[in-house]
Amino acid sequence: MIIGSHVRFNQEQILGSVKEAITYGANALMLYTGAPQNTIRSEINLDYLNEARKLMVANDISIDNVICHAPYIINLANKERIESWDFSIAFLKREISRCETLGIKYIVLHPGSSVKHTKEEGLNNIIEALNLIVKDENNCMILLETMAGKGSECGSNLDEIKTILDHINSKNIGVCIDTCHLNDAGYDMAKFDEFLEEFDKKISIARIKCVHVNDSKNPLGSHKDRHENIGFGSLGFNTILNIVNNEKLKDVPKILETPYVCDIDKPKELSYPPYKEEIAMLKSGIFNEHLLDDIRANHK
Repeated sequence: MIIGSHVRFNQEQILGSVKEAITYGANALMLYTGAPQNTIRSEINLDYLNEARKLMVANDISIDNVICHAPYIINLANKERIESWDFSIAFLKREISRCETLGIKYIVLHPGSSVKHTKEEGLNNIIEALNLIVKDENNCMILLETMAGKGSECGSNLDEIKTILDHINSKNIGVCIDTCHLNDAGYDMAKFDEFLEEFDKKISIARIKCVHVNDSKNPLGSHKDRHENIGFGSLGFNTILNIVNNEKLKDVPKILETPYVCDIDKPKELSYPPYKEEIAMLKSGIFNEHLLDDIRANHK
């Protein structure tokens, strides 16, 4: 199983990210190259990068299974303020360049929200922007993430994802599916094989390069996008276990983005990453109904 989680890009940059992933028993990881809410970026430290590469080799982590996530401030769908749209394009290009320096081959992108535009206009804005960004010679591929359909989000169904992909001049673009988002968008993850059949017919399974593995706090088709810990949401453990073990996606990295577990005594002050325990649970195939309490106990 190729599985990991979101990890921090801290003072040691990707070296710190790899170190954190190893503590979770992961062989994959996802990171931002800086804060997702702003444009502040430190120069890539090549010493940390070289040490990270050595550590990855020693722990059987392939660079193919290291995923970057584009910052949330990028919105290619909204062209109401042309300077903001131009900024999103320029900033995404810089993020891709940073990924290429790091050797990261995939960057996940939220397609964007149309805001005051119609959905069709939003999709056209995304297509126009991506055709200025996506090139055959790029060494880092953009992966469009499937969205929950909250507000004016674009890319909340396969037809919208297909529309974007079909109008990009390069084939150097793929998809990241998110189990919580798909559930909230109205796709029944308990029927995952049927979903994959539809995906393959409309887009091609070969274009799925990453899976975000999350339970959902919300019922099917709620369009709310609130992640839940594995087995404690509306998808349930067995559904998620079937997804991560699906033979058609066995070579695709699975990335957990589940919520940190809050301390009962100080819920607003202390919270703990669940990834070590969730990864172990998925590897064992056995649901632990006491998982959240165990995580709290392990951090006492």
